This record gives sequence, C-alpha cells and structure tokens, in this order.
Amino acid sequence: MVKEGSKTQWKAKNYQKLMKFFQAYDKCFVVGVDNVRSNQMQQIRQSLRGHGEILNGKNTMMRKVINSLSEEYPQLEKLLPHIFENIAFVFTKGDLSEIREAISKNTVAAPAKAGALAPCSVEIPKQNTGLGPEKTSFFQALSIPTKITRGTIEILNDVPLIQKGDKVGASEAALLNMLKIYPFTYGLLLRQVYDQGSVYAPDVLDITPSDVLAKFMAGVRNVAAVSIEIGHPTVASVPHSIANGFKKLLAVSVATSYTFKESEKIKEYLADPSKFASAAPAAPAAAPKAAQPTKAAAKEEAKKEESASEEEDMGFGLFD
Repeated sequence: MVKEGSKTQWKAKNYQKLMKFFQAYDKCFVVGVDNVRSNQMQQIRQSLRGHGEILNGKNTMMRKVINSLSEEYPQLEKLLPHIFENIAFVFTKGDLSEIREAISKNTVAAPAKAGALAPCSVEIPKQNTGLGPEKTSFFQALSIPTKITRGTIEILNDVPLIQKGDKVGASEAALLNMLKIYPFTYGLLLRQVYDQGSVYAPDVLDITPSDVLAKFMAGVRNVAAVSIEIGHPTVASVPHSIANGFKKLLAVSVATSYTFKESEKIKEYLADPSKFASAAPAAPAAAPKAAQPTKAAAKEEAKKEESASEEEDMGFGLFD
C-alpha cells in the first residue's frame, strides 16, 4: 500500500512537473488514455524520449495548474474545456506531425470485452472456424449462417458483428475470443492539439502546403471572376481585365486599317497564311530525304519542261 505521505509527495511533484512543462513547452497534445496499461505507457514514453514528455494526473490538478498560470499564460485557458474523462498531455518542441505518427504507432491489439464501447466496426470473415459441431447453436443464436465441413463449422459469408460505437455484448465477445479474433487496438487517442495558444483538431495536421495553396488559388479565381463580372477592379482581376482589353484591341485592329506594333504580326499572318506553317514548330522526326537527281536527269527534266511549254503555245497567234 502507498503511504499517505508518499502519495502527497507524489501529487506535489506531479503538480510542479506539470507547471514546469506548461512554462517550457508551447505545444502539446491532449490525449485520451482509456484502456492504456502502464506497460504500454512506458513503451510510449521510451519512443518519445528526447522528443516529448507525457504527463497525466487527476483532472482537478490539471485545471488547478492552468488556473494558477492563467495570469502569465492566459492562452492556456483554451485547454480547460478539453480536460474531461481520462486524459494526459504530451508536450513537445518538435514537429507535431512526427510526434503524432510516433504516438499512433504505439498501439496494441486487444480482445473485445463485454460492455465496452466498440472503437471500430467488427466483421467476421468467411472461414472455417475449426470448431466442432457442438458449437452450432452458438452461431445460430447470433444469426450467423454456417455449415458442417469435415466435422468442423464453416462460416458461409462475411458477417458484420459489431458497429462502431455500439456496446459489445457478452455473446459477441465470447464468439470473438473463441475465434481468436482481437479486433480492437488501444493506444493514446489524440483529441486536441495545442499550438502556441491555438487549439484545434488533430485532423488539421493532415493539411499540406499544396492543400493550402489550392484553396488560396480557388479563392483568388472566385474573386477575379466576381470582380470582372461586376466591373470592379481588384488585384486579382486587373491582369485578366488587361488581357481582355488587349484582345479587343487586336480584334479592332484586324477588322480595320488601324495598326499598332503588337497587331502587325497577326495582320501579317492573316495576309499570308503560309507563314503559319513556317512559324509552326519542327516535327520531332524528319521524314527521310528523297534521293537527289543526277545532273543528267536534271537536264532531261528541263528539256521536257521546255517542250511542254512550246506545245502549249502552239495554235495561238498574236492577233487571235
């Protein structure tokens, strides 16, 4: 048994340690510690050694510490609404995403206990259980379709047994234990993040810089579209307005004889469309070159062209 004196000393030491951590760290996690055993907590402490500190205690003591520091650190009062049930604080100066990953890795598989709330849905897969026919009535009571295969019970289909948030019944717990299925995992449950005076959900840590940039760009596009529609210039819409105005000037220049420096090239292309081909990028793979004709063949070709032109002139007089 713990003596009263040593218990009082432990409380005082824990109180001072918690005050020291709140003063030294500006970031922490509020975590739930339900179903976390002392051995598992010790493993989590070892994995965070050098990166963070875990401290738990009675909620009244935690509130007392925060209230005593509220004058010097008023931002700590934002943690008070989240101090309920069985919780602990994980203090850190490192990257919050890395600490969260280290906490999430430290989980242990656990059997389903009757009366406990299911942290996740449980489904029994289609399988041969290896159990004898005497257990058939047990499966029938849970409405699980089975058949006897070579003297053992076989489950015919995947069966949803427990839904997330439901209370585990005695029959469901006994069945899972018989099948040696340990569906639940227990560890520190991340509830809230405290970061330099701000308190938010752990899901916010999943947001990447690219997500923020995409949201910002979507907002900029919306502002530009509204500004152009109502004719009110903004920083987001001015580049688009200038581009649209330049397009209209080019259209007027093409439709009239008015020319300016930027429209000369377009008018030149429209006057001689063959220049579009010369301006097009070269093909990636050139076609094989045709064989060059010899000098004799070139002379022969020239003679044929001369005779052809003479034949075309025959029969036409100057005064016809």
